[in-house]
Amino acid sequence: MKKKLLPIILAGSMVFSSCSKLLDVKSHSAVATNTLSPDDVESFLNGIYNRVQNAPGPESYIMFDITGGNLINSGSTTDGGLNTFISNIMRPEQGLMSTAWNGYYSALYQINNLLESASQLRESTRKNEVLGITHFFRAYEYYNLVTRWGGVPVLEKNTANKVPRNTEAEVWAFIEKELQAAISTTPAYTNGSYNYVSNMAAKALMARVMLAQNKKTEAAAYAEEVIKSGFFQLDSFDKIFRALANTEIVFSFKNATIESSTNISTLFYTYAHPVKGSYVYRPTNEVMNLFTSTDTRRAMSVDTYQGLNVVNKYPSGQSGTDPLIVVRIAEMYLISAEAQGLSGLSRLNELRVARGLTAVSPSTEEDYLNTVLEERRKEFVGEGFRWFDLVRLNRTSDIGLAERESKFPLPMNELALNNLLQQNPKY
Repeated sequence: MKKKLLPIILAGSMVFSSCSKLLDVKSHSAVATNTLSPDDVESFLNGIYNRVQNAPGPESYIMFDITGGNLINSGSTTDGGLNTFISNIMRPEQGLMSTAWNGYYSALYQINNLLESASQLRESTRKNEVLGITHFFRAYEYYNLVTRWGGVPVLEKNTANKVPRNTEAEVWAFIEKELQAAISTTPAYTNGSYNYVSNMAAKALMARVMLAQNKKTEAAAYAEEVIKSGFFQLDSFDKIFRALANTEIVFSFKNATIESSTNISTLFYTYAHPVKGSYVYRPTNEVMNLFTSTDTRRAMSVDTYQGLNVVNKYPSGQSGTDPLIVVRIAEMYLISAEAQGLSGLSRLNELRVARGLTAVSPSTEEDYLNTVLEERRKEFVGEGFRWFDLVRLNRTSDIGLAERESKFPLPMNELALNNLLQQNPKY
Protein backbone atom coordinates (compact mmCIF):
# COMPACT_ATOMS: atom_id res chain seq x y z
CA MET A 1 0.00 0.00 0.00
CA LYS A 2 1.38 3.38 -0.98
CA LYS A 3 2.02 5.59 2.00
CA LYS A 4 0.29 8.95 1.75
CA LEU A 5 2.33 11.96 2.82
CA LEU A 6 1.04 15.15 4.31
CA PRO A 7 2.77 17.75 2.16
CA ILE A 8 3.31 20.27 4.96
CA ILE A 9 3.54 19.64 8.70
CA LEU A 10 5.04 21.32 11.70
CA ALA A 11 7.29 18.38 12.41
CA GLY A 12 9.24 19.24 9.29
CA SER A 13 10.61 22.34 10.99
CA MET A 14 12.05 20.17 13.74
CA VAL A 15 13.99 18.15 11.19
CA PHE A 16 15.80 21.07 9.65
CA SER A 17 16.12 23.31 12.70
CA SER A 18 19.45 21.76 13.69
CA CYS A 19 21.19 23.27 10.66
CA SER A 20 19.59 26.71 10.83
CA LYS A 21 22.43 28.26 12.84
CA LEU A 22 24.95 27.01 10.31
CA LEU A 23 22.90 28.51 7.52
CA ASP A 24 22.83 31.84 9.33
CA VAL A 25 26.59 32.20 9.40
CA LYS A 26 27.75 30.39 6.27
CA SER A 27 27.37 31.46 2.68
CA HIS A 28 24.01 30.13 1.55
CA SER A 29 25.59 28.75 -1.60
CA ALA A 30 28.32 26.90 0.32
CA VAL A 31 27.08 24.79 3.23
CA ALA A 32 28.32 21.71 5.02
CA THR A 33 27.04 18.19 4.52
CA ASN A 34 24.85 16.79 7.29
CA THR A 35 23.16 13.64 6.02
CA LEU A 36 20.26 11.91 7.71
CA SER A 37 19.73 8.25 8.38
CA PRO A 38 17.41 6.46 5.95
CA ASP A 39 14.89 6.05 8.78
CA ASP A 40 14.28 9.79 8.72
CA VAL A 41 13.59 10.04 5.00
CA GLU A 42 9.78 9.99 5.07
CA SER A 43 9.40 12.62 7.76
CA PHE A 44 12.13 14.71 6.19
CA LEU A 45 10.25 14.73 2.89
CA ASN A 46 7.41 16.48 4.72
CA GLY A 47 9.95 18.99 5.92
CA ILE A 48 11.08 19.59 2.33
CA TYR A 49 7.54 20.59 1.35
CA ASN A 50 7.53 22.95 4.32
CA ARG A 51 10.96 24.42 3.68
CA VAL A 52 10.53 25.00 -0.04
CA GLN A 53 7.17 26.64 0.63
CA ASN A 54 8.22 28.96 3.45
CA ALA A 55 11.95 29.69 3.36
CA PRO A 56 12.07 32.37 0.59
CA GLY A 57 9.41 34.51 2.30
CA PRO A 58 5.95 35.60 1.13
CA GLU A 59 7.15 38.31 -1.23
CA SER A 60 9.10 35.76 -3.27
CA TYR A 61 5.75 34.58 -4.68
CA ILE A 62 4.83 38.04 -5.98
CA MET A 63 8.31 39.41 -6.69
CA PHE A 64 7.85 39.41 -10.46
CA ASP A 65 4.66 41.44 -10.00
CA ILE A 66 6.59 43.88 -7.80
CA THR A 67 9.42 44.31 -10.31
CA GLY A 68 7.25 43.89 -13.42
CA GLY A 69 4.96 46.88 -13.11
CA ASN A 70 1.89 45.14 -11.70
CA LEU A 71 2.36 46.44 -8.16
CA ILE A 72 3.58 49.63 -6.55
CA ASN A 73 3.95 50.76 -2.94
CA SER A 74 0.56 51.51 -1.47
CA GLY A 75 1.54 55.02 -0.42
CA SER A 76 1.90 56.19 -4.01
CA THR A 77 -1.14 58.13 -5.10
CA THR A 78 -0.17 57.76 -8.79
CA ASP A 79 1.94 55.30 -10.78
CA GLY A 80 4.45 57.99 -11.67
CA GLY A 81 7.07 56.67 -9.25
CA LEU A 82 6.96 53.10 -10.57
CA ASN A 83 10.51 52.98 -11.90
CA THR A 84 11.94 54.46 -8.72
CA PHE A 85 9.96 51.92 -6.73
CA ILE A 86 11.37 49.03 -8.79
CA SER A 87 14.92 50.36 -8.61
CA ASN A 88 14.66 50.64 -4.83
CA ILE A 89 13.63 47.00 -4.65
CA MET A 90 16.41 45.80 -6.96
CA ARG A 91 19.36 46.84 -4.81
CA PRO A 92 22.11 44.53 -3.48
CA GLU A 93 21.44 45.70 0.08
CA GLN A 94 17.64 45.25 -0.19
CA GLY A 95 16.47 42.68 2.34
CA LEU A 96 14.04 41.09 -0.11
CA MET A 97 17.00 40.08 -2.29
CA SER A 98 18.83 38.31 0.53
CA THR A 99 15.69 36.75 2.03
CA ALA A 100 14.84 35.03 -1.25
CA TRP A 101 18.44 33.98 -2.05
CA ASN A 102 19.00 32.60 1.45
CA GLY A 103 15.62 30.89 1.42
CA TYR A 104 16.19 29.11 -1.85
CA TYR A 105 19.65 27.92 -0.88
CA SER A 106 18.66 26.84 2.61
CA ALA A 107 15.89 24.77 1.01
CA LEU A 108 18.45 23.33 -1.43
CA TYR A 109 20.59 22.32 1.54
CA GLN A 110 17.70 20.19 2.80
CA ILE A 111 16.95 18.85 -0.66
CA ASN A 112 20.53 17.70 -1.15
CA ASN A 113 20.48 16.06 2.27
CA LEU A 114 17.37 14.13 1.35
CA LEU A 115 18.74 13.01 -2.02
CA GLU A 116 21.87 11.69 -0.34
CA SER A 117 19.91 9.96 2.41
CA ALA A 118 17.24 8.47 0.16
CA SER A 119 19.89 7.02 -2.15
CA GLN A 120 20.89 4.70 0.72
CA LEU A 121 17.47 3.04 0.84
CA ARG A 122 16.90 -0.39 -0.60
CA GLU A 123 15.54 -0.36 -4.13
CA SER A 124 11.78 0.09 -4.17
CA THR A 125 9.04 2.02 -5.91
CA ARG A 126 8.78 4.30 -2.89
CA LYS A 127 12.49 5.10 -2.96
CA ASN A 128 12.19 6.18 -6.60
CA GLU A 129 9.13 8.29 -5.81
CA VAL A 130 10.91 10.09 -2.99
CA LEU A 131 13.90 10.76 -5.22
CA GLY A 132 11.64 11.99 -8.01
CA ILE A 133 9.80 14.41 -5.75
CA THR A 134 13.09 15.73 -4.43
CA HIS A 135 14.51 16.19 -7.94
CA PHE A 136 11.35 18.17 -8.78
CA PHE A 137 11.94 20.50 -5.86
CA ARG A 138 15.60 20.94 -6.77
CA ALA A 139 14.56 21.92 -10.31
CA TYR A 140 11.93 24.28 -8.94
CA GLU A 141 14.39 26.04 -6.64
CA TYR A 142 16.98 26.46 -9.38
CA TYR A 143 14.27 27.75 -11.71
CA ASN A 144 13.52 30.44 -9.12
CA LEU A 145 17.21 31.26 -8.81
CA VAL A 146 18.14 31.37 -12.50
CA THR A 147 15.15 33.49 -13.51
CA ARG A 148 16.13 36.09 -10.92
CA TRP A 149 19.92 36.12 -10.93
CA GLY A 150 21.01 34.28 -14.08
CA GLY A 151 23.99 32.02 -13.50
CA VAL A 152 24.17 30.85 -9.87
CA PRO A 153 26.21 28.17 -8.05
CA VAL A 154 24.84 24.72 -8.85
CA LEU A 155 25.32 22.39 -5.89
CA GLU A 156 24.60 18.75 -6.64
CA LYS A 157 25.96 17.92 -3.19
CA ASN A 158 26.33 20.07 -0.09
CA THR A 159 29.79 21.43 0.51
CA ALA A 160 31.55 23.67 3.01
CA ASN A 161 33.68 25.10 0.20
CA LYS A 162 32.98 28.40 -1.46
CA VAL A 163 31.93 27.93 -5.05
CA PRO A 164 31.65 30.31 -8.03
CA ARG A 165 28.64 30.89 -10.23
CA ASN A 166 27.80 28.44 -12.99
CA THR A 167 26.80 29.91 -16.32
CA GLU A 168 23.15 30.56 -16.99
CA ALA A 169 23.15 27.86 -19.68
CA GLU A 170 24.59 25.35 -17.23
CA VAL A 171 21.87 26.12 -14.70
CA TRP A 172 19.11 25.63 -17.28
CA ALA A 173 20.67 22.35 -18.40
CA PHE A 174 20.78 21.18 -14.78
CA ILE A 175 17.11 22.07 -14.30
CA GLU A 176 16.16 20.05 -17.38
CA LYS A 177 18.13 17.06 -16.10
CA GLU A 178 16.42 17.26 -12.72
CA LEU A 179 12.98 17.45 -14.29
CA GLN A 180 13.68 14.48 -16.55
CA ALA A 181 14.48 12.49 -13.41
CA ALA A 182 11.31 13.78 -11.77
CA ILE A 183 9.10 12.94 -14.73
CA SER A 184 10.38 9.37 -14.70
CA THR A 185 9.90 8.63 -11.01
CA THR A 186 7.45 10.98 -9.27
CA PRO A 187 4.08 9.47 -8.32
CA ALA A 188 1.43 9.46 -11.04
CA TYR A 189 -1.17 12.19 -10.67
CA THR A 190 -4.59 11.13 -9.40
CA ASN A 191 -7.67 13.35 -9.48
CA GLY A 192 -7.62 15.98 -6.77
CA SER A 193 -4.07 15.25 -5.59
CA TYR A 194 -2.70 18.66 -6.55
CA ASN A 195 -1.14 19.29 -3.12
CA TYR A 196 1.39 16.55 -3.89
CA VAL A 197 4.20 16.60 -6.41
CA SER A 198 3.33 14.36 -9.37
CA ASN A 199 4.54 13.46 -12.84
CA MET A 200 2.06 16.00 -14.21
CA ALA A 201 3.60 18.74 -12.06
CA ALA A 202 7.04 17.82 -13.38
CA LYS A 203 5.86 17.93 -17.00
CA ALA A 204 4.11 21.26 -16.43
CA LEU A 205 7.22 22.79 -14.90
CA MET A 206 9.26 21.42 -17.81
CA ALA A 207 6.92 23.21 -20.23
CA ARG A 208 7.61 26.46 -18.36
CA VAL A 209 11.35 25.82 -18.40
CA MET A 210 11.36 25.14 -22.13
CA LEU A 211 9.43 28.31 -22.90
CA ALA A 212 11.84 30.31 -20.74
CA GLN A 213 14.67 29.12 -22.97
CA ASN A 214 12.70 29.78 -26.17
CA LYS A 215 12.56 26.03 -26.91
CA LYS A 216 9.12 26.42 -28.35
CA THR A 217 8.59 22.98 -29.88
CA GLU A 218 9.45 21.25 -26.62
CA ALA A 219 7.43 23.74 -24.57
CA ALA A 220 4.30 23.17 -26.64
CA ALA A 221 4.74 19.40 -26.52
CA TYR A 222 4.98 19.25 -22.73
CA ALA A 223 2.11 21.71 -22.28
CA GLU A 224 -0.10 19.71 -24.62
CA GLU A 225 0.73 16.51 -22.79
CA VAL A 226 -0.57 18.03 -19.53
CA ILE A 227 -3.65 19.52 -21.22
CA LYS A 228 -4.53 16.23 -22.91
CA SER A 229 -3.89 14.11 -19.83
CA GLY A 230 -7.58 14.30 -18.95
CA PHE A 231 -6.92 15.31 -15.33
CA PHE A 232 -7.31 19.07 -15.67
CA GLN A 233 -9.62 21.61 -17.20
CA LEU A 234 -10.11 25.35 -16.91
CA ASP A 235 -12.15 26.15 -13.82
CA SER A 236 -13.71 29.22 -12.22
CA PHE A 237 -11.55 31.66 -10.32
CA ASP A 238 -13.66 31.52 -7.18
CA LYS A 239 -12.65 27.87 -6.80
CA ILE A 240 -8.99 28.31 -7.65
CA PHE A 241 -8.32 31.15 -5.24
CA ARG A 242 -10.78 30.33 -2.48
CA ALA A 243 -9.32 26.93 -1.54
CA LEU A 244 -12.19 25.00 -3.11
CA ALA A 245 -11.76 21.70 -4.92
CA ASN A 246 -11.07 22.42 -8.58
CA THR A 247 -9.76 20.98 -11.83
CA GLU A 248 -7.42 23.89 -12.57
CA ILE A 249 -4.47 23.38 -10.23
CA VAL A 250 -1.65 21.02 -11.24
CA PHE A 251 0.41 21.59 -8.11
CA SER A 252 0.11 23.93 -5.16
CA PHE A 253 1.23 24.19 -1.57
CA LYS A 254 -1.76 23.79 0.71
CA ASN A 255 -0.14 26.38 2.99
CA ALA A 256 -2.15 25.46 6.09
CA THR A 257 -2.25 28.11 8.80
CA ILE A 258 -0.94 25.72 11.45
CA GLU A 259 2.45 25.43 9.78
CA SER A 260 2.92 28.59 7.77
CA SER A 261 3.21 32.34 8.14
CA THR A 262 3.17 32.87 4.37
CA ASN A 263 0.01 34.96 4.32
CA ILE A 264 0.52 37.05 1.20
CA SER A 265 -2.85 38.72 1.69
CA THR A 266 -1.56 40.91 4.52
CA LEU A 267 0.59 42.69 1.92
CA PHE A 268 -2.50 43.67 -0.08
CA TYR A 269 -5.39 44.45 2.27
CA THR A 270 -5.76 47.42 4.60
CA TYR A 271 -6.35 47.10 8.31
CA ALA A 272 -9.81 48.54 7.73
CA HIS A 273 -10.67 45.66 5.40
CA PRO A 274 -12.67 42.82 7.02
CA VAL A 275 -9.72 40.40 6.66
CA LYS A 276 -7.22 43.09 7.76
CA GLY A 277 -3.70 43.60 6.51
CA SER A 278 -0.77 45.99 6.34
CA TYR A 279 -1.38 47.24 2.77
CA VAL A 280 2.22 47.29 1.57
CA TYR A 281 1.48 47.02 -2.17
CA ARG A 282 -1.39 48.00 -4.40
CA PRO A 283 -2.09 47.08 -8.04
CA THR A 284 -1.11 49.82 -10.47
CA ASN A 285 -3.83 51.75 -12.22
CA GLU A 286 -2.91 49.95 -15.43
CA VAL A 287 -3.66 46.61 -13.78
CA MET A 288 -6.96 47.89 -12.44
CA ASN A 289 -7.95 48.74 -16.01
CA LEU A 290 -6.88 45.41 -17.56
CA PHE A 291 -10.19 43.65 -17.14
CA THR A 292 -13.35 44.26 -19.15
CA SER A 293 -16.78 43.95 -17.58
CA THR A 294 -17.37 40.41 -18.87
CA ASP A 295 -14.01 39.07 -17.71
CA THR A 296 -14.78 36.54 -14.98
CA ARG A 297 -11.29 37.00 -13.53
CA ARG A 298 -11.78 40.60 -12.50
CA ALA A 299 -13.53 40.21 -9.15
CA MET A 300 -11.14 37.47 -8.04
CA SER A 301 -8.07 39.40 -9.24
CA VAL A 302 -8.56 42.98 -8.08
CA ASP A 303 -10.99 44.92 -5.94
CA THR A 304 -11.55 48.39 -4.50
CA TYR A 305 -12.34 48.78 -0.81
CA GLN A 306 -13.07 52.19 0.71
CA GLY A 307 -11.42 53.81 -2.29
CA LEU A 308 -8.24 51.69 -2.10
CA ASN A 309 -7.24 49.22 -4.80
CA VAL A 310 -6.23 45.72 -3.74
CA VAL A 311 -5.18 42.41 -5.24
CA ASN A 312 -7.96 39.98 -4.36
CA LYS A 313 -6.46 36.53 -5.06
CA TYR A 314 -5.29 36.01 -1.47
CA PRO A 315 -8.32 36.75 0.71
CA SER A 316 -7.49 35.19 4.07
CA GLY A 317 -5.95 38.27 5.69
CA GLN A 318 -3.67 38.33 8.69
CA SER A 319 -5.51 35.54 10.50
CA GLY A 320 -5.15 32.89 7.81
CA THR A 321 -3.25 31.62 4.79
CA ASP A 322 -4.13 30.93 1.17
CA PRO A 323 -3.00 28.17 -1.19
CA LEU A 324 0.26 28.94 -2.97
CA ILE A 325 -0.29 27.84 -6.54
CA VAL A 326 2.88 26.70 -8.29
CA VAL A 327 1.36 25.70 -11.64
CA ARG A 328 -2.14 25.43 -13.08
CA ILE A 329 -3.64 24.37 -16.37
CA ALA A 330 -4.29 27.91 -17.64
CA GLU A 331 -0.54 28.37 -17.87
CA MET A 332 -0.30 25.28 -20.07
CA TYR A 333 -2.89 26.74 -22.44
CA LEU A 334 -0.93 29.97 -22.69
CA ILE A 335 2.43 28.21 -23.04
CA SER A 336 1.05 26.10 -25.87
CA ALA A 337 -0.52 29.16 -27.47
CA GLU A 338 2.68 31.20 -27.33
CA ALA A 339 5.02 28.40 -28.33
CA GLN A 340 2.97 27.48 -31.42
CA GLY A 341 2.57 31.03 -32.63
CA LEU A 342 -0.57 31.69 -34.66
CA SER A 343 -0.99 27.94 -35.03
CA GLY A 344 -1.87 27.90 -31.34
CA LEU A 345 -4.68 30.43 -31.64
CA SER A 346 -7.29 27.85 -30.66
CA ARG A 347 -5.64 27.37 -27.24
CA LEU A 348 -5.62 31.12 -26.65
CA ASN A 349 -9.27 31.43 -27.59
CA GLU A 350 -10.28 28.44 -25.47
CA LEU A 351 -8.86 30.26 -22.47
CA ARG A 352 -10.44 33.58 -23.39
CA VAL A 353 -13.90 32.08 -23.86
CA ALA A 354 -13.58 30.22 -20.56
CA ARG A 355 -12.87 33.58 -18.91
CA GLY A 356 -15.92 35.29 -20.40
CA LEU A 357 -14.21 36.97 -23.35
CA THR A 358 -14.76 36.69 -27.09
CA ALA A 359 -12.40 34.91 -29.45
CA VAL A 360 -9.76 36.99 -31.22
CA SER A 361 -8.11 36.65 -34.64
CA PRO A 362 -4.77 38.52 -34.81
CA SER A 363 -3.46 38.81 -38.35
CA THR A 364 0.28 38.82 -37.68
CA GLU A 365 2.62 36.89 -35.41
CA GLU A 366 3.59 40.14 -33.66
CA ASP A 367 -0.01 41.04 -32.93
CA TYR A 368 -0.64 37.50 -31.78
CA LEU A 369 2.31 37.50 -29.35
CA ASN A 370 1.15 40.85 -27.95
CA THR A 371 -2.30 39.35 -27.37
CA VAL A 372 -0.87 36.28 -25.65
CA LEU A 373 1.33 38.41 -23.42
CA GLU A 374 -1.62 40.60 -22.45
CA GLU A 375 -3.64 37.48 -21.65
CA ARG A 376 -0.81 36.16 -19.47
CA ARG A 377 -0.76 39.43 -17.58
CA LYS A 378 -4.49 39.30 -16.89
CA GLU A 379 -4.48 35.63 -16.00
CA PHE A 380 -1.56 35.75 -13.58
CA VAL A 381 -1.83 39.09 -11.76
CA GLY A 382 -0.36 38.55 -8.29
CA GLU A 383 1.06 35.11 -9.13
CA GLY A 384 4.63 36.06 -10.00
CA PHE A 385 5.08 36.00 -13.79
CA ARG A 386 5.12 39.52 -15.22
CA TRP A 387 8.75 40.64 -14.83
CA PHE A 388 10.26 37.47 -16.24
CA ASP A 389 7.80 37.50 -19.14
CA LEU A 390 9.19 40.92 -20.05
CA VAL A 391 12.78 39.73 -19.56
CA ARG A 392 12.55 36.53 -21.61
CA LEU A 393 10.83 38.39 -24.47
CA ASN A 394 13.29 41.34 -24.35
CA ARG A 395 10.50 43.77 -23.46
CA THR A 396 11.80 45.33 -20.26
CA SER A 397 11.80 48.70 -22.01
CA ASP A 398 7.98 48.45 -22.09
CA ILE A 399 7.96 49.60 -18.47
CA GLY A 400 11.19 51.60 -18.60
CA LEU A 401 13.43 49.20 -16.68
CA ALA A 402 17.12 50.09 -16.60
CA GLU A 403 19.40 47.82 -18.62
CA ARG A 404 20.79 46.16 -15.50
CA GLU A 405 17.30 45.37 -14.21
CA SER A 406 16.92 42.38 -16.52
CA LYS A 407 18.70 40.55 -13.69
CA PHE A 408 18.39 40.86 -9.93
CA PRO A 409 21.48 41.99 -7.99
CA LEU A 410 23.24 39.35 -5.93
CA PRO A 411 22.70 40.16 -2.25
CA MET A 412 25.46 42.24 -0.72
CA ASN A 413 25.84 39.95 2.30
CA GLU A 414 26.24 36.89 0.04
CA LEU A 415 29.04 38.59 -1.87
CA ALA A 416 30.75 39.31 1.44
CA LEU A 417 30.46 35.66 2.53
CA ASN A 418 31.61 34.18 -0.78
CA ASN A 419 34.37 36.11 -2.55
CA LEU A 420 34.16 33.78 -5.57
CA LEU A 421 30.81 35.25 -6.58
CA GLN A 422 30.70 38.13 -9.01
CA GLN A 423 27.94 40.74 -9.03
CA ASN A 424 25.64 41.09 -12.02
CA PRO A 425 26.73 43.90 -14.39
CA LYS A 426 26.18 47.55 -13.48
CA TYR A 427 25.08 46.94 -9.88
